Amino acid sequence: MEQFNAGWLSLLPPCITIILALRTKEIVSSLFVGVLAGSLIYCVGIGNTPYPLKTVEVAFQLIVSKVDFNVIVFGSLLGSLIYLVAATGGTNAYARWATRRIKSKRSALLATTGLGVVMFIDDYFNCLSVGTVMQPVTDKFRISRAKLAYIIDTTAAPICIIAPLSSWAVGVGSNIKTTGVFQSDFAAFVATIPWNFYALFSLLVVVLVSWGGFDFGPMRREESRAQANGSAPENGETGQAEAAALTDGGHMIDMLLPIGSLILFAVLALLYTGGYWGDDPSRHTIATALGNCDAGRALVLASFGALAVAFLLFVPRKVLTLTEFMNGAVEGIKTMLPCVVVLVLAWAMGGLCRELLQTPQYIADMIGTGGNMVFALPLIFFALAGFLSFCTGTSWGTFGILIPIAVPVVQALDPSLVLVSLSAVLAGSVFGDHSSPISDTTILSSANAGCSLIDHVSTQMPYAVVAFIGSAVGYLIAGVTGGKLLPSLAAGLLATLFCLFILRRNSWVRATGQLNSNRQSQGMGEA
Repeated sequence: MEQFNAGWLSLLPPCITIILALRTKEIVSSLFVGVLAGSLIYCVGIGNTPYPLKTVEVAFQLIVSKVDFNVIVFGSLLGSLIYLVAATGGTNAYARWATRRIKSKRSALLATTGLGVVMFIDDYFNCLSVGTVMQPVTDKFRISRAKLAYIIDTTAAPICIIAPLSSWAVGVGSNIKTTGVFQSDFAAFVATIPWNFYALFSLLVVVLVSWGGFDFGPMRREESRAQANGSAPENGETGQAEAAALTDGGHMIDMLLPIGSLILFAVLALLYTGGYWGDDPSRHTIATALGNCDAGRALVLASFGALAVAFLLFVPRKVLTLTEFMNGAVEGIKTMLPCVVVLVLAWAMGGLCRELLQTPQYIADMIGTGGNMVFALPLIFFALAGFLSFCTGTSWGTFGILIPIAVPVVQALDPSLVLVSLSAVLAGSVFGDHSSPISDTTILSSANAGCSLIDHVSTQMPYAVVAFIGSAVGYLIAGVTGGKLLPSLAAGLLATLFCLFILRRNSWVRATGQLNSNRQSQGMGEA
């Protein structure tokens, strides 16, 4: 399909989707209306008549063309694996073991955060694994599903973007290579790690939330409800870990061996698709292979291998019969269907904005000339990347759009700020991906935690904004100081902690005032 530069109208589809989602609390219809609205703008813009018929035709062409079957197959196979593990009682066995050793809510939260950090290989793998393993434990201590989803999401993209041995190296490295500024794209990626303020501050915030109970805004409400009524959401949604009817028995091996094999196979498959055992000697290192891997294909291979291990573990031991195994596999796929529908529509929305309506071009045109404001370029690119990634729901797409723009521009104006600006683009892209309701990792995190997407976005957003503000301060100081790391990092860190403590204090003040008001009302009623 031909492209059409829709100007400011290209921002309408994601805006319509977000507004409808917040108003209706229903994401599927909101996404579909947004895709239809964008398709109508496109058809009117190019004169594709009759408009009603062509709008529907373009919308469904987008949906079909943007499907990533590797991700869908991986998610479906993982849903089958999780359902079968739960059906054997393996999840219950792990929950019993973990709850005997994890004695407090704080320990459960820190264990969840630690597991998310360990799963740094790929963000999809992280989103679809951490909730499965930790949901029984967090439920035991009445931790809200919203907080579980927040931890999953915050230890996905933010950790992958600062892990050199992750599948994200290929996305960033390939775009860095096109600029021709750096001798080694991998070395440049590593050099951005200490400058990726949003990822660092997000991880700091999630650790503090896990350690010190920094609950405010909608998250405080969800935590209070979970403490009073249990972790299960009011809308009845379930996560993958509780999708099956759990048995009272079961052994930990029924969970640890399939999940462990999934992790092992994922690492091996990422190396395999990256050419570690291939004919090219230049790829015979772990870092290079992971930097050139095909994460989608690798995770499909890994999930299929783990499912094969589960079959050999369950059926010969008669833990499950062949019929029960196959029926359970199908039921597991069904549990992923709502997530798949949302992902497909989100991909269509991203393709609509990026390719047909030329949203990135419009955003790039808005940059303008900086004049004597060269010092503000890192901050500008950080905010621009965040806005673009939030609207399109993709960090990788934003990398591809802004890195080729930002690096040459800053190289020409002030070479000392090139690395800072590159890091700012990466950080802003992760912020948008982390907080957007049409981001695939946001969708996967909420689905795997058993939390509604709207609840997840609304509870996570204040924490994302805190890290965003701290990062913005850091990049502003970096521009003023000419790219000095320590003062920039210190300023951003102080701003993040200041916002976090102020929000927690205000939340406590409001909660105390509400409690006193309720007591006074009860006293007047009794009188």
